[in-house]
Amino acid sequence: CHPVPKPESRMEVCDLSPCPPRWKVAPAGPCSSSCGLGLAVQLVTCVQIHQGKEITLEEHLCPVAEKPLTSIPCVIRMCSYEWSFSEWTECSTSCGNGIQTRQDFCLNPLTRKQVNPIFCRHFPKAIVVRGCSAGPCPQPAVGTRSPEAGLQTVTPVPRLTTAATAKEVRYKDLDLPPSAVPQEQTEETSGGVCGKLFLNATGVINMMGVESTDCAVAIGRPLGEEITITVLESSLNCSAGEVVLFSGRMMWRTGCRKLPLSLINSRTNTLIVKQRVLLPGNGVILQYSSRAATKKYYQDCDRQLFGPQGEIVNPVQLPDQQQVVCRTFINVAPRHRIAIRAPYIDLGNESNQTHFNYILVRDVSTMKTMVFHGKQQFFWQSTGSQAEIEFHE
Repeated sequence: CHPVPKPESRMEVCDLSPCPPRWKVAPAGPCSSSCGLGLAVQLVTCVQIHQGKEITLEEHLCPVAEKPLTSIPCVIRMCSYEWSFSEWTECSTSCGNGIQTRQDFCLNPLTRKQVNPIFCRHFPKAIVVRGCSAGPCPQPAVGTRSPEAGLQTVTPVPRLTTAATAKEVRYKDLDLPPSAVPQEQTEETSGGVCGKLFLNATGVINMMGVESTDCAVAIGRPLGEEITITVLESSLNCSAGEVVLFSGRMMWRTGCRKLPLSLINSRTNTLIVKQRVLLPGNGVILQYSSRAATKKYYQDCDRQLFGPQGEIVNPVQLPDQQQVVCRTFINVAPRHRIAIRAPYIDLGNESNQTHFNYILVRDVSTMKTMVFHGKQQFFWQSTGSQAEIEFHE
C-alpha cells in the first residue's frame, strides 16, 4: 500500500450478535466416472456461527436461490483402467509371410483382474493383428510341383512411417481475409495424410489404407469461421474397436457406426480428426468445408496463428475494453509440437498496479496451464499440437 498513509491502530468493540445463516459446502466425494466426464456429490448444509461455534440449521433458513449445487462435474484424466494383452500367437505360416494375433482385455491395475471392456472404452487400444515372417520357403525341385503351390496366402508385413519421412508443409498465419489463404493441395493420397494440417476452405481427406494404426489430421481456418465435415465413406470395423474421433475447442465426438453421410460441425475454426484402425486398408474418407460462424466465440483482440514460427506481441486494449481477456490460439500439424520463448516481458511494477497482470499459457491436449508475471522470462513447450495464450489485464 506504499505510499498510501497507514491508519493508526485502534481497538473497537466486536459485534457479538449471531452471523446470518449461510451455506457450507463439504469437499466433494469421488467422481462417478472411472475415466472422462462424471459427477461428484458434495454435502451442502445450512449453518450459522454463534459465539464462535458453528451450528447446523434447517435448509429453509438459508437463501434458497444461493444454494450451491450438490452435484458438480468432474473429469478423471488419469484413469484407473487400462488395456492389457495376451502373448502373440505363432506365425500363421511355417514359411513366408503370415500374421500373428493376440487377445485384448480391460484390466483393473489395482486388483490386476479383468473387468468389463466398457471401462476401457475411452483409451486407445494397441493393434491385435500384425504381420510376421517365418523365413523363406524351400524351393521345389526342378520338374516337381509342391502340393501347396499356388495355395499359400501372402499377407504383407505392415510398414510404419515416421513424421520425418512425410512431406514438409509450410503453414501460414491465417489472421487474414479468406481470399489471402494459400491454396494448398486439398486431396491427398491415402498414405501421406497422417500428421498434416489442412488450411483450405474446402477439400477431401482420404484416410483409407493408411500405414499407421493411429492417424491424426487437423483442419484450420481464420477466426470467425466454423468447419463442417461430411463422411463420404467408411470401412471401419466397429466390432474390432476401430473408431474415429472429432475434437475441437467446443466439441468432442467419437463414432463408428452410421458414419457415411453424417455431418460433424466443429462450431469453431479448428478441428482435429483422429482415426484408429486395426485391420489394414480400413479407414474413412472425409469432405470438409468452412463457413461464417453462426455465433461469435472469440474476442475482437483474439488472434489465430498456424506455425511453423512467428512472433506474438501482446494486444493493445482500448479504454472501454479493460475487462476483456485477449487470447492467441496456436495450432500446428498433429505431428509437430509448439515451443514459446519469451525473451522480454515487462508487465509493469506490480506495487503500482490496481490489478494483477499476468500471462497464462495453456497446453490444450492436457489442459495444464502455466502463469508468468512480472519480468519473468520463460521457455515453454507443448505436449500436443495446440496451445492457447491469455493476456490478463
